[in-house]
Amino acid sequence: MIDSQSVKADAVAGTDSRGFDGGRLVNGRKRHVVVDTLGLLLGVMVTAADTGDRTAARVLLGQVADAHHRLELVWADGGCTGSLVAHCLTTLALVLAIVKRNTTCAASRRCPSGGSSNASSPT
Repeated sequence: MIDSQSVKADAVAGTDSRGFDGGRLVNGRKRHVVVDTLGLLLGVMVTAADTGDRTAARVLLGQVADAHHRLELVWADGGCTGSLVAHCLTTLALVLAIVKRNTTCAASRRCPSGGSSNASSPT
């Protein structure tokens, strides 16, 4: 699985290593991580927050694919769509599966096992 997280950078951090992530409204850095199904770290890259997810994923997935030859499938969110999917398949021999966000659940609530936010929880 690959994902990214934008974090605020302190004012003492150099301006060349910081950027503004307009989607998350954060001025700082962005961590890009690749983990396996157990959550163990396979690769990490830190960039300025204004670096796009697709750009960083192209570099990071190349490094991870070189280091972990048995890797065949990577799950990603909607930030890694477009030409990156074809690049992973043709260049890296990786299937990049885009996982869609579950729109039936509110972000602040947990969904019951049925997956619908309107279903009553078991008592």
